[in-house]
Amino acid sequence: MKFAKSLLDIGCYISFSGIITFKNTIEIQEVAKYTPLDRVLIETDSPYLSPHPLRGKKNYPQNVILVAKRLSELKKIEISEIGRSTSDNFLKVFNL
Repeated sequence: MKFAKSLLDIGCYISFSGIITFKNTIEIQEVAKYTPLDRVLIETDSPYLSPHPLRGKKNYPQNVILVAKRLSELKKIEISEIGRSTSDNFLKVFNL
């Protein structure tokens, strides 16, 4: 958590992948809860690290919805809010 806080302090964004869906990644899940929505990105790590329940299979970009779903559960907010925030953040980060 200390490293995540230091990154956020200097203005970085933090991206979460399918790893946050794994039951033994408590520290990463805590970072996800802590990270403000305006600093969150999501990704798939395709073709690796498929989210639960697809773990062990080839990963595809459409699986990013499972990352968004888990993030919404951790933050206790609607998945639509995750979608809006991460899309806005993506546009900001890549100056689009």
